[in-house]
Amino acid sequence: MATPVQDTTMNASLPAAARHAALVAELCRYIDAAETPPTLDQLAARAGLSAWHLQRVFKAATGLSPRAWAAARRAERLRTALAGGARVTDALYEAGYGSSGRLYEDADAALGMSPGQYRAGGRDAEIRFALGQCSLGAILVARSVRGVCAIALGDDPQALLDELQARFPAATLIGADADFEALVARVVGLVEAPATGADLPLDIRGTAFQQRVWQALRRIPPGETVSYAELARRIGAPAAVRAVAGACAANPLAVAIPCHRVVRSDGGLAGYRWGVARKRALLEREGAR
Repeated sequence: MATPVQDTTMNASLPAAARHAALVAELCRYIDAAETPPTLDQLAARAGLSAWHLQRVFKAATGLSPRAWAAARRAERLRTALAGGARVTDALYEAGYGSSGRLYEDADAALGMSPGQYRAGGRDAEIRFALGQCSLGAILVARSVRGVCAIALGDDPQALLDELQARFPAATLIGADADFEALVARVVGLVEAPATGADLPLDIRGTAFQQRVWQALRRIPPGETVSYAELARRIGAPAAVRAVAGACAANPLAVAIPCHRVVRSDGGLAGYRWGVARKRALLEREGAR
């Protein structure tokens, strides 16, 4: 039988949102520590909620279902093991996958390529890219077979390309064709008018914590800003303000994942991966309050 969450987590004196955030944070720790992913029913019993209610509370706090969270954590362990040079079979069991068949079924979602390709730095994987100019300077857009995996802004196009190559050191980088140029135009349109949004296919790769932060970022409406502290509270990790800032800084998809909408507690503009001046310009275009 699952051990219920401690009463301190469900302190009735706290607002409902705070209780839910604390509950989800505890369940995330429980999932992380489990040898095999707990079922939704097991998590619901631990939380003292119905499975339906838990699913809603968990997804509202993290942007992911409990099952997707567990999968993201497995993928994170898999990436770490493969990047460290572990054999695919060893990495499989170290990450908590039950069989090689299951691993290869989930590899596309977890890695964006086969485990062997990932271990070899993206060998034989194809990344299409284009460099261009927009009102904020140089722009690089790259896409894997799954979706847009990089949107970068800067002053030096070569530096943006070097950064992409460093992310995928053994992948084949392919210059844009006519079809890809249409996608680039959509991305540039998003940069020029970020408040309009864009339904872009995204290949979002990151740790479970990063994905949790990035999901929360995507829920911030255009024209609004939140502080790093508030963002940390929204994902149920109020003490993880620095880690939240780190996840924002690691965001590889400028504007599509709107980390420019996060500011200091005093409203000031903190660092931005692509430059504070660009952050200010994006917020001005959105009419941010």
